[in-house]
Amino acid sequence: MKRSISPLRRLALAASALTGLMAAAPATAGAVDMIWVQDRDVARMVSLGGSCTRCELSGRDLSGATLTGANFAQATLVGANLRGAELIGSNFTGADFSRADMRGIEMVGSNFTNAKMTSVQLMGAEATGAVLIRADLTNANLSGAELQGVNMNSANLTRARLNDAEIFGATLANINASGADFSNADIKASNLTGGNFNSASFRNADLDGARLSGGDFTRTDFRGASMRRTDIRGLDLTRARGLSADQVSEACGDASTRLPGDMTARNCRISGVRVIRTPPAPPAPPAPPVPPRQRNLVISSGN
Repeated sequence: MKRSISPLRRLALAASALTGLMAAAPATAGAVDMIWVQDRDVARMVSLGGSCTRCELSGRDLSGATLTGANFAQATLVGANLRGAELIGSNFTGADFSRADMRGIEMVGSNFTNAKMTSVQLMGAEATGAVLIRADLTNANLSGAELQGVNMNSANLTRARLNDAEIFGATLANINASGADFSNADIKASNLTGGNFNSASFRNADLDGARLSGGDFTRTDFRGASMRRTDIRGLDLTRARGLSADQVSEACGDASTRLPGDMTARNCRISGVRVIRTPPAPPAPPAPPVPPRQRNLVISSGN
């Protein structure tokens, strides 16, 4: 049975939450449109929209928030709690998410170009069509994340954890993933061209149909990895670890592919993966919604 709470108490809680969030943003930001405050036994939900550029939100509790069409460019969210939040069609260009808790977050069509996300917790995150061009994800934890069609061109994934992640149709071209862990990850049909994977682990990963050409795979661990029609043309894999003749026989190489021992790769036609050699211009940030004439304060009992 839910604990009852008086209407006056609900109003006080709503006012407190609204005051705290508005104090964190510039007076002209107009970031907070609506707030729902429920019984403590019911998860709190906060809805944010509009513009909040350069907002200082470090350490704030935004768990379960829904940010739709919002502009948080250059915002600071160091150590913020965004667990279970939904970031839809929003602009976070240059924002600082260092050490933020973003477990279970949904990132749909949002722009994180040049965002700082060092040591961020993204376990179980779901990202669809998100743009993370040149994002700094050093030491980030993306274990079990679902990254569908994301663009991480030139991102920094040094020592990042992507074990057990699902990375389908993604662009990871030109990334720095030195020491990163992709073990048991599903990386089918993704573009990994030109990347630095020095000492990275692809142990038991699924690289079927992925494109690896032009990358550095010195001391990279491929033990148990599936490499059906994986593009290894022109690669120097002589210093890679764990490669077997069976793996190489299923991959697609050419005369310039260098392999350990007396292994040889077959020639096969490669299609379906587009190479992106230089980062494209980031998409324009979404236009903020027209703010209402006055902010609405909606209080729900959670029933």
